[in-house]
Amino acid sequence: MLTLTLLRHAKSSWKNPALPDRERPLNTRGMGDAPAMGRAMSERGIDPELVLCSSAQRTVDTLALVLPELKIEPEVVYDDALYHASPDQMLGMLRDLQPGARSVLLIGHNPEIQALALGLIGAGPKELRDRLAEKYPTAGLAVINFTAGLWSSVDAGSGSLSLFLAPRDIRGDAAS
Repeated sequence: MLTLTLLRHAKSSWKNPALPDRERPLNTRGMGDAPAMGRAMSERGIDPELVLCSSAQRTVDTLALVLPELKIEPEVVYDDALYHASPDQMLGMLRDLQPGARSVLLIGHNPEIQALALGLIGAGPKELRDRLAEKYPTAGLAVINFTAGLWSSVDAGSGSLSLFLAPRDIRGDAAS
């Protein structure tokens, strides 16, 4: 079984309108949400062996805050091609992965990451699928499992959504 975890970057800052989109950093909320999502991943046994991360500042910053919260130290690949890559391009990147890493974390941008998730999911709890279809918030996390043994075999509709988590879910957990 293969596991793909899709993480949208945490909330970014629009404080400096002259800053190119690729260079926008996280805002205060994003700096709190990213490590919280890393802790949530760790608590739920989500241990990626490989991380594919867009090279945009907000995705790099998100990963930097998630990594210390994980139980394992994954291999990390920063890829310019992930900056607003289409769902088909991201699927192609996944299919090109060599055998070895069975659990992959991909950190990217919306609306593309939501479209990739929706395209890959063919099963899973309806409530989770509906939530994901409605909105993929910043720092939102989707975990998709595949029965395929090789990434090259992953196809549209072949995944099962096992978790969809937003930062508000974690804050809700802390309050209860």
